Amino acid sequence: MRPTPAITRAARPRRTLRRRTLWTAVLLVLVLAIGTVLASVYVGWQLTHPARLALSESPENYGLAFEDVQFASRTQEVNLKGWFLPSVSEPAKMNIIMAHGYRKNRLQADAEALQLAKALVEQGYNVLMFDFRNSGESEGTLTSVGYLEKYDLLGAIDWMNAQHPGKIALHGFSMGATTALTAAADEPSVAGVVADSPFNQLTAYLKENLPVWSHLPNIPFTPLILGILPPLTGIDPDQVDGLGAVDRIYPRPILFIHSVDDHSVPYRNSESLWSKHKDRFELWQVTGADHVKTHAVYPQEYEAKVIGFYDKLAEQQ
Repeated sequence: MRPTPAITRAARPRRTLRRRTLWTAVLLVLVLAIGTVLASVYVGWQLTHPARLALSESPENYGLAFEDVQFASRTQEVNLKGWFLPSVSEPAKMNIIMAHGYRKNRLQADAEALQLAKALVEQGYNVLMFDFRNSGESEGTLTSVGYLEKYDLLGAIDWMNAQHPGKIALHGFSMGATTALTAAADEPSVAGVVADSPFNQLTAYLKENLPVWSHLPNIPFTPLILGILPPLTGIDPDQVDGLGAVDRIYPRPILFIHSVDDHSVPYRNSESLWSKHKDRFELWQVTGADHVKTHAVYPQEYEAKVIGFYDKLAEQQ
């Protein structure tokens, strides 16, 4: 039996309302999804294209002689600028190349890198401080958190080997510390490394700590950003692998420096790297210092520790 016209007219508005509610919900989900993806793209782009930090000091402020230098990344696509600080004594004991952290420049001001360089120069070491790509005064528009910076550091090693032949050590801070590990793994001319507050693997670190840098909730943004970054920038975070690098550096020595109170890169990152080869690696654990601020908090102890490490390295045949 067919329904009466009255019942049919009453059912139609209900069906229309349900359809409208369904389409509104679908549209809302679509808008939220698109908004989440766009936000992830924007944040990912900002993280890999940070604003440059201008140089605010010069070696002149510390009474240091220096030379402005320029050299190409080993991949040749960008030119990098820095300072060469000669040892106060000749011949120099060894050459030390510093590598700065993410969003920093050659000064690494929070670690008082120029003050540290002064101590090293006065103890008979040549020091090279330079800006990674898209940092300080160097060329480039992309910061890759160690992926391409490795080739910048290898370019610095090439320059040092050409201009001041001799034994080389690397001294890195944060991203620069991990980059020093991956560069040393590829470059046998590096005699040893000081790694101050490194992360052990970029992908694992970002999965756990990206909200610290993105200021977005871990879910859903971290997986989206990590999925978007490689095709967007050409960066492969899996290649920034300190855990794999230390196996290739061994038996060359590494001194890890890390504070248990580091709020940016957890202490266990250095602990996991050091524990792979305790017979040749050292770990200096400190307290009361935040990320890469061990030298700022304990300057005399820091300088004595690293100079002792470098002196031992310089004496080795």
